[in-house]
Amino acid sequence: MKIRVFILSLLISTISFSQETYNKTLILMGSRFDITVVTNSQKQGDLYIDSAISEISRIEKLISSWDKNSQTSLINKNAGIKPVKVNTELFNLIERSLKISKLTEGAFDISYASMDKVWKFDGTMTEMPSEEIIKKSVQKVGYQNIILDKKNQTVFLKLKEMKIGFGAIGKGYAADKAKVLLIEKGVKSGIINASGDLNTWGKQPSGKDWMVAIVNPLNKEKVFSWLPVNNSAVVTSGNYEKYVKFNNVLYSHIIDPRTGYPATGILSVTIFTKTAELADALATSIFVMGKDTGLNFINQLKGVECIIIDENNSIITSENIELNTLNND
Repeated sequence: MKIRVFILSLLISTISFSQETYNKTLILMGSRFDITVVTNSQKQGDLYIDSAISEISRIEKLISSWDKNSQTSLINKNAGIKPVKVNTELFNLIERSLKISKLTEGAFDISYASMDKVWKFDGTMTEMPSEEIIKKSVQKVGYQNIILDKKNQTVFLKLKEMKIGFGAIGKGYAADKAKVLLIEKGVKSGIINASGDLNTWGKQPSGKDWMVAIVNPLNKEKVFSWLPVNNSAVVTSGNYEKYVKFNNVLYSHIIDPRTGYPATGILSVTIFTKTAELADALATSIFVMGKDTGLNFINQLKGVECIIIDENNSIITSENIELNTLNND
């Protein structure tokens, strides 16, 4: 689950800087998008925002597994049958996804879509699924079975009924592409917020950096700290609204694609890096890895930082983040 309440700029944009900051909120890719641009007039702002909406809609048609006519659906339909030729953009996105899978040793895996849904997070589960059922649920999952042919630009899923999906990277990618488009059109400053997959550039009309709040996952009214965001992406994933609890263990809706078991021990993960696509994928990966392995992993990556809030509501940060915590009492 992505968190929207972290973005200071969106809270103040229509109040303090309404003459220069223009914002629109709408549903795209099945999620809430907040698009903010800094420009000279409402008319110009609307034109820019409409361009971003068109770009995000274009990407949705490309990567959606719900659209029967998308190239992604065609790949899934031909799983175990034959390779499917796709356009360069989709091929490159899948190729980058596989690189992240290898980097995270499978904690991130776009073939998670093959997983049988044995966990329910709607309050109807009364007992743990059996070990056998959980093990069976991931039989079709495995990024190693996604075969790319760069020369022919084809994608082949080796196993019948195997599927790929971009739920853990797609909205971040869309945010990045919308940002690139707006910069090309001359927009000097703005924010694309795809339900918590956030990418910023430029500064507020006041000349100050955009700011992001790190919120207490157990009480959204309380803020731990504010951090400036300068031409970079921030993605926060949290599990505190979608989980089940058995034997005093909280199981997240974020499931390890390697085992079929939900992630445990973490309430939220915030990733800071250059692209929302990468931040989106890494936020999910850290949940799966766990706080100790995940933190060690992030500390080895150049240009990536994270803030983890664990099940005890403790804050853990990567090496280059310093939080000035606030007293909310």
